[in-house]
Amino acid sequence: MKRFMSLLITVCILLGSLSVVAFAEEQIVLNVYNWGEYIEQETITMFEEKYPNIDVNYTTFDSNESMYSKIVSGAASYDIVIPSEYMVSKLIQEDMLAELDFSNIPNYKHIGEAYKNLASDPENKYSVPYFWGTVVVIYNSAFVSQEDVKDESLELLWNEKYAGKILMFDNPRDSFGISLTRLGYSMNSGNDKEWQEAAKELSEQKPIVQAYVMDAIFDKMEAGEAWIAPYYAGDALVIQETNPDIQFYIPKEGTNLFVDSMCILKTTEHKKEAELFINFMCEPEIGAMNADTVGYATPNTGAQKLLDPEITGNELIYPDEEYLKKNTEVFINLPQKTQMLQSTLWTDLKIISAEDGTEASAIDWIDAFCIIVIVAGGISALYFFIRNTKRKKLWKQ
Repeated sequence: MKRFMSLLITVCILLGSLSVVAFAEEQIVLNVYNWGEYIEQETITMFEEKYPNIDVNYTTFDSNESMYSKIVSGAASYDIVIPSEYMVSKLIQEDMLAELDFSNIPNYKHIGEAYKNLASDPENKYSVPYFWGTVVVIYNSAFVSQEDVKDESLELLWNEKYAGKILMFDNPRDSFGISLTRLGYSMNSGNDKEWQEAAKELSEQKPIVQAYVMDAIFDKMEAGEAWIAPYYAGDALVIQETNPDIQFYIPKEGTNLFVDSMCILKTTEHKKEAELFINFMCEPEIGAMNADTVGYATPNTGAQKLLDPEITGNELIYPDEEYLKKNTEVFINLPQKTQMLQSTLWTDLKIISAEDGTEASAIDWIDAFCIIVIVAGGISALYFFIRNTKRKKLWKQ
């Protein structure tokens, strides 16, 4: 009996040891979904070196709307997403974000007070600010007359002299935000008539727009294929590094101030590991590396101290607080009715118009091609089914 008990204990110890080894060797994959051109890739490598049992699967999106659609569709599973404030608010309202355990994010102390208690997350329960910035007008000084930019106005985006060389945001929130601001209205207007006026202005601009783009702006502006575009200040700085002729300004009519934050989706199975990732990104040294690479303004006060004063002293990237209060507006999560109107007006703007001969976008043609392929496939399948049925009948005879 003693021998049996001794053997049983030994087996239990061995099984326990195997469980510990298996646990130690378990590799966790953390799915991070972020904007394009929005991280220093070396920081991911450094995180994986610090936490050898965590692999980061890093993928990108080009707009808040495309990110939201991907999450809602269930086409992919993510742990961490990095939306802008109005989308953070939307995700909170729809109960899609997990409440953070800040005991796992001690580096949150480095986030400046100006970026806490935001309207999108007033109690700081669901988000940690990652970067912030403004929307600027970018232009190529080799082709755009100084006379046309001296007023630093949004009117440059409607200047017919540069027809075919102007780009526009390929997302409704930013494009309508610009048009509403140009008309003197709030970007967060709840007035249907004002949205319809903004849509009319965008429709009148459309014939001179080369393309509606997001990340494609980098190649087009750097190569001189396009000369004028609205985009985010940090990216403007990156484009300027490649093409010295690139200049940019904050439009005098006002602009959008955005704060992008790190959030954890409620569906995650690796919440603690996701919080470790967020905490790592909030380390001053890592924050500084990130900011130096992507060009955006960091809300991390510790990181700011480590950056070159030339960067933090650039008023186009770090406008002072007084200027921001007077000249910028933060997007809010629009009421459902206004969201539906925005969606309808945007679809109308982008759709093919048989009357004016506007060409279909690449996405339109892809959709049409897919429909043709599906229909052709169905006809082909039906043909082979009928043919095989006839063959079987002949064989039986």
